[in-house]
Amino acid sequence: MSMYFSQTRRSSCIYIGNTSCSKCFRSPSMHACITTMSPSPLVQGGRGVRWVFLGCPGVGKGTYASRLAKVLQVPHIAMGDLVRHELSQSSSMAKQLATLMSQGQLLPDDIILRLLSKRLDDNTTSSQPGFILDGFPRTVHQAEMMEEVADVQLVVNLKLREDALIAKCLGRRICSQCGGNFNLARLEMEESNSAPRIFMPPLLPPPSCASKMTTRADDTEEVVRTRLRIYYEESKPVEDFYRRGGKLLDFEVSGGIPETWPRLLAALNVDEKGHTNHDDSHKFAA
Repeated sequence: MSMYFSQTRRSSCIYIGNTSCSKCFRSPSMHACITTMSPSPLVQGGRGVRWVFLGCPGVGKGTYASRLAKVLQVPHIAMGDLVRHELSQSSSMAKQLATLMSQGQLLPDDIILRLLSKRLDDNTTSSQPGFILDGFPRTVHQAEMMEEVADVQLVVNLKLREDALIAKCLGRRICSQCGGNFNLARLEMEESNSAPRIFMPPLLPPPSCASKMTTRADDTEEVVRTRLRIYYEESKPVEDFYRRGGKLLDFEVSGGIPETWPRLLAALNVDEKGHTNHDDSHKFAA
């Protein structure tokens, strides 16, 4: 099992849908213009990869990042999990975090960086090379700070139309007993203007969890819309930061996990066993 990346890059597109790409004007569109890297022995077998997942709240960063981490056998570091762990502590920081989250505000950089640095130090101590990180960075300032903490190799930017994002967030449920994540929303949205058609079946809990469903305190429509507005205003410039560095891969989510997962693996040239495919073709249709 081998994974290779070098500093030689070329741009290409992934096409989803039937209209022209808004960046390169090729068709069909709902593209994901990506940066690919030519083979060179830098990382073996996925262990040691340092990848980041970006995207709006509710797009599925945690789901796909955690799955990919298992395939590549690297730690999955979710900033949301680190924050929730801190919230479970009896500390002044926990109270501060709870207040900010209930208002839908982004957390201060110094707090986030402190939590992240500790987790990365734990990786080094436990001899776990590499990571897949989601939920950070959210601003250019954070991205610049991240450059001093770790050398990020690839940034996967998940995209999903806004009406689908809101519905997904409002449908999220967590089992209070096992901690499992589920979603009660059934999304079936037709193509509209530049927005792709979306079909996502609900991810229902098993009978043993059905009576134990809880919602996150910040999953209300008002808070979700506030979080999306903040994301668009403050976080989208991060995409340009990584695009300029040749590290960004834009990926459009247009279906549920069964449809999206194999497409994502194909875009990353990774198979279910963690093997990489160095085929230079990066075009496919959903």
